[in-house]
Amino acid sequence: MDLMEFFELLWGTVLLRPYVFIFLISYLSIAILDMGLKRSLLFTVLAFIIAFAAEYSSTRNGFPFGFYSYIETTRDQELWFSNIPFMDPLSFSFLAYVSYTLSLFLWCPLKQRGWDIRLIQTEAIRHSWRVILTGAVLMMLLDVVIDPVSFLGDRWFLGQIYTYKEQGEYFNIPLTNFGGWFVVGFAILFSYTRIEAWLIRRGFRDMGMRQIPAQALLGPAVYFGVLVFTLGVTFYIGEMVMGLCGLGLALLLLSLPLVKVFQTEGMRESAESPVIGE
Repeated sequence: MDLMEFFELLWGTVLLRPYVFIFLISYLSIAILDMGLKRSLLFTVLAFIIAFAAEYSSTRNGFPFGFYSYIETTRDQELWFSNIPFMDPLSFSFLAYVSYTLSLFLWCPLKQRGWDIRLIQTEAIRHSWRVILTGAVLMMLLDVVIDPVSFLGDRWFLGQIYTYKEQGEYFNIPLTNFGGWFVVGFAILFSYTRIEAWLIRRGFRDMGMRQIPAQALLGPAVYFGVLVFTLGVTFYIGEMVMGLCGLGLALLLLSLPLVKVFQTEGMRESAESPVIGE
């Protein structure tokens, strides 16, 4: 493949999967504000490499997602690496990151004034096992909604892009697939947080970081944006049972940050209220 063909296929990928790149650009914009340009690129490349390795393995020996294969009908329309379409491992970068931000939202103290909510972060919290494990679970739960409708891509504009060797237990998706998403999510977040901790100890400096109003809500908003988009497609193609299952899970997930916000607001108002009798 020459350079011209590479860029033509890359542009074809954008035209064929525009929603992936909308989420990707949203993720990069938020990540750069939060942790800087260099670390955002590091996260993206690291997530891509781990996800590609996992997919390359699964399409050959079934680990960690279960045995499946991509249907190569778009090979002349979009960029592929070996037997994997480029957009697929690339999407793991923003899915992992927004899951990480939601995990941080759930575990970090909040600085809140109305809906101007910001995280009070420390290195210990950012790199903690609880944040990593929660982020991996949240990423896996995203896929519980995403993969069943992706499997039916021939009924919407995604197209039929992959098939499993055996019919799965959850709307044709094998449960091993969800276990694989947890493993890959954990690998991405664990690897990144260890590298980031090492960089911080060496006095690493980055560029592009800044604080803006409601910054803590941005990553979780993209997380739920992915869910809304996926559920919209699910109901659009008429899969009501699948859609209701996904909607129930999405509402359960949404309740977690909402409870955190209202609890924090209640504690702040209580602390600011005058004590009668003093």
